[in-house]
Amino acid sequence: MENLNKIESIFIILVICVVVTRGSITTTHSTPTPPKPCAAQTSCETCLTNVSCLWCQTNATCMDYPVSYVIPPSSVCKLSKARWGVCWVNFEALIIAMAVVGGVVLLVVTVCCCWCCYRCGRSRRLSRQDLYEEEYTRKREQIRQRSDERKAERKTRHDEIRKKYGLIPDSD
Repeated sequence: MENLNKIESIFIILVICVVVTRGSITTTHSTPTPPKPCAAQTSCETCLTNVSCLWCQTNATCMDYPVSYVIPPSSVCKLSKARWGVCWVNFEALIIAMAVVGGVVLLVVTVCCCWCCYRCGRSRRLSRQDLYEEEYTRKREQIRQRSDERKAERKTRHDEIRKKYGLIPDSD
């Protein structure tokens, strides 16, 4: 039942997101102006408006991002002097920040997975323990019943022997 409520909540959130996104989409039929080539840019701000451009502060030039490399080589521009995306963060700091954020996210996901596995295993162990306790109780009850049956049989045998030797008056 709890899982059904979670699924319903997620579905409702998705529907709301779709409705909001559809309402915010505006259709414009104007053609976008093509961006200027990177080499024609003269400042960092104008250069980085185009995501395919890289600004190098060493020689204050805007160049095409070397797409054959993930990280631009130092022959193009030193990482501490290269800017991409925003002018106030150099490429080296951007890489370090992204690595730290990625590491923290990975650590959080790992901790959450370990915690969930621990909780699931613990609940399974508890339910297994409950099964063992039920089985133990059932066996104890069977042993007690057999003991009572044997005690009753002994009592009837003893009563028969007492009757035979006249230790108990015959009630017949």
